[in-house]
Amino acid sequence: MREQQCDYVLKTASERGVRMVRMWFTDVLGNLKSFAISQNELENALNDGMTFDGSSIDGFSRVQESDVLAIPDPDTFQILPLGDKGAAEARVFCDIHNLDGTPFTGDPRQVLRRHVEEARAEGLTFYIAPDIEFFYFSTPQPGERPTPLDNGGYFDLTTRDVTGDLRKQTIRTLEQIGIPVEYSFHEDSPSQQEIDLRHDDALTIADSVMTFRLIVREVAAAHGVYATFMPKPLEGVQGSGMHTHLSLFSGDDNAFYDEHDEYNLSPVAKSFTAGLLRHAAEITAITNPTVNSYKRLVPGFEAPVHLSWARNNRSGLIRVPIPKRGNPLATRLEYRSPDPSCNPYLAFSLMLAAGLKGVREGYELPAEADANLFELDDHALNKLGIGQLPQSLAEALHAMERSELVREALGEHIFEWFLRNKRREWMDYKTHVSQFEIDRYLGTL
Repeated sequence: MREQQCDYVLKTASERGVRMVRMWFTDVLGNLKSFAISQNELENALNDGMTFDGSSIDGFSRVQESDVLAIPDPDTFQILPLGDKGAAEARVFCDIHNLDGTPFTGDPRQVLRRHVEEARAEGLTFYIAPDIEFFYFSTPQPGERPTPLDNGGYFDLTTRDVTGDLRKQTIRTLEQIGIPVEYSFHEDSPSQQEIDLRHDDALTIADSVMTFRLIVREVAAAHGVYATFMPKPLEGVQGSGMHTHLSLFSGDDNAFYDEHDEYNLSPVAKSFTAGLLRHAAEITAITNPTVNSYKRLVPGFEAPVHLSWARNNRSGLIRVPIPKRGNPLATRLEYRSPDPSCNPYLAFSLMLAAGLKGVREGYELPAEADANLFELDDHALNKLGIGQLPQSLAEALHAMERSELVREALGEHIFEWFLRNKRREWMDYKTHVSQFEIDRYLGTL
């Protein structure tokens, strides 16, 4: 099968006049990395991989064990619509291996591949559909506050929604590269956008999220605009999330659906949901990995704070959308805490690991919390047994550090490196004196 796929890639590259192929992969934090090869090197890359110095990539190898091997995944080969006219370029995602051919433990894509294959061995396919929010701003000068391009709100289609053309061009570019879009619209905050990707298997969607972030930025930059996936770039308005719709299929059947259940949720769906709830705090450092992420996860701005689930309640962590026309294939969970700054390979890995732990160990799903949780005080929440997500990066790292599930799911290499890196980020944040502190305290204390 791989041989046929490689033949197709070589034939397509030749017929389309591809001159350069970008070899894509990510570091542990989810930053897209790339080096380019000529078409003449493509066959060698597909057969034997390309060696590069892993010590220069955050979270990869140490200097004394630096070289690693990038092996292209031929299924991900795509002509890029962003190159110069007459000079076709393509991209292909790579799996990183050690020089002896074994999977490299510092490669986030390999982590997700491992979890997906373990689920497949149990007859399950993990499907994901992310709703990705982001902001457009005027290109900022150093030290300037971001300036929105409009004052639009939810679903606005007026002269205020000057970013509509940017969204449309972004969608056309995404679809040219084989990433189908389900919805797009102006979000609630000024200059905030949402584009929802159509569901696919987890590895494909993780690749799509990485491609999506690049295309959004490049289309914006081509129009003199700055796009950001920073979770909370503006005060007083809601931030950007990446609500993630999850489902498990057994062959062609939705393993989350049960026509005889009150909620049409199968035992698998209930235990999967229970697993996500029980381990949510432990995986939050990965799904919400920056200091800024926790400026979004506060009450009052539609972001989840409480460890609860409900069918149609957006104040909890997990929502179970009611499928249109009762379609069994559409039964799914919506995990609402992740934001678009996360590494999708690691975030999806932990969602799957937490959910499947609940399934394998038969976790019991707590009662549905259908009240507006933002209106309940701590006493009422405690009485209902509803806890909270971590409220800072420090709290999230503490929960992650104690988690055997996260350590096992990520592997020792990524687990330890991520904790070290993010503790440094938290320490830098703790010692920074902000403008808020100057304004509030300098003249009064």
